[in-house]
Amino acid sequence: MKSIKRVMAALVAVVLSVGAGPALAANVKITPLGGQTGEFCKLDRAMIFEDPDGTRILYDAGRTVAGPKDPRLGKIDALLVSHMHGDHVGNKHTKAVNAGTCNKPDTSVSSVPNTNTVNIALAKKAKIVTGSEMPPFFANKLKALGGNPKNSVLARFGATKKIGGVEISTVPAVHSNGLAPEFIGGELGAAMKAAGFGGYVGPPTGYILRFTNGLVAYLSGDTGITAEQKLVMRGFYGSQLVVMNIGDTYTTGPKEAAYVVNELVKPVSVIASHANEAATKGGKVIAGTRTDIFQKAAKMPVYVPLSGKTLEFDGGGKCVAGC
Repeated sequence: MKSIKRVMAALVAVVLSVGAGPALAANVKITPLGGQTGEFCKLDRAMIFEDPDGTRILYDAGRTVAGPKDPRLGKIDALLVSHMHGDHVGNKHTKAVNAGTCNKPDTSVSSVPNTNTVNIALAKKAKIVTGSEMPPFFANKLKALGGNPKNSVLARFGATKKIGGVEISTVPAVHSNGLAPEFIGGELGAAMKAAGFGGYVGPPTGYILRFTNGLVAYLSGDTGITAEQKLVMRGFYGSQLVVMNIGDTYTTGPKEAAYVVNELVKPVSVIASHANEAATKGGKVIAGTRTDIFQKAAKMPVYVPLSGKTLEFDGGGKCVAGC
């Protein structure tokens, strides 16, 4: 009788372990929403992060998401904005997926004064999670358009907000973050434009995302090299995946970005971002581009965000599908 019970217990354990397998192996899915399907292009910033629990977060919608009706969006639970520059928040956007070319996308649809981000958030009934002094701007835009201002959620440095199962924290970035007069409008906006300055919305940010499978991702935003990349992004959060801006002039160049990932953050994997170039042709990296230089200089795998191609990462930061 005891032997039968032991056999039954063993069988139950096997069944439970098999049932637990998929949950333990669940991956985070990351899908770039760029200007040209299958390519990494000049204005590409936007990415969707999908947690194993189904939570979907859109990062820096910018100009390559074709508004709220972009068929690639699907359900969106939250939007993140690293800073208020038009190529990140979306002062205009492409009229359709694949409009224009990789080096010269057709961004003929204006989103001012609302922003592409606000228009998408309204249509998707999604939250906008930002830090610094950006939340009041988004709250007022939502309210003016008939939305809920409480859907603009604050998460300043060191704070954490949870959307679905995803924990979102803001981290420092070194860049500018002026609010262009075109987003303000009216006489005030006109006067500011004439004077040549923008509104104050605080410093720009990066983000830390902690997913239910254990993956910790650092989204650099537009930034230079900072001490926090070692002390905070690596030391406190233990980032295993980095989405790293490499575009030079406006952000870290490819060699500087390689230093960040090689010596400061030291993640398992990296996704290149914000290259400000037509980096690929036929889905292959073009020799001599910033993307090529960065990929060769980094000591860990660097994945190129080809628009529409989903990458999957396990809880340890390793790319396991779409790589």
